Amino acid sequence: MYLDALSFLEDERDAWRPYEALAAIPDDRFDRPVDGAHGWSARDLIAHMVGWQQFALTIAKELAVGETSPEIARINAEWDARGDALNDEMIATWRGLSSAEVRDRLQSVAGELRGYLTVVPESRWIKHPTHLETFVEETLEHYDDHRADLEAVLAAAR
Repeated sequence: MYLDALSFLEDERDAWRPYEALAAIPDDRFDRPVDGAHGWSARDLIAHMVGWQQFALTIAKELAVGETSPEIARINAEWDARGDALNDEMIATWRGLSSAEVRDRLQSVAGELRGYLTVVPESRWIKHPTHLETFVEETLEHYDDHRADLEAVLAAAR
């Protein structure tokens, strides 16, 4: 799919950019559930999206120093065992964070992930089909999967 890291990183950056608008949602609308987004609020959508970016970040950190990532196997096993309960737990945890902390993570984790991917040898992710698939699934495909949720949350906040 990708022949070089720069192409992936540019596509990921462009695909993530619309989600950054969630940071501008005022506090009085930040936790308002939205019917068109699984009943999620802006906070919940951020938690879900950035929470999965954080898993990808852990994977990138592991691949920056080694050939494999134990996190890939761990998160896949946890997903197989728990499915959406994993998402529910992630969202519940983020509901306990201040809105400032949620916004900070929204604005920093994607960039940190891109930064780590620049130091991971391409042989460990771009040229490694399984690892590349993981990064595509947790970023580009995931962003596309939730585009309608993003639009619904942003519309409800207006």
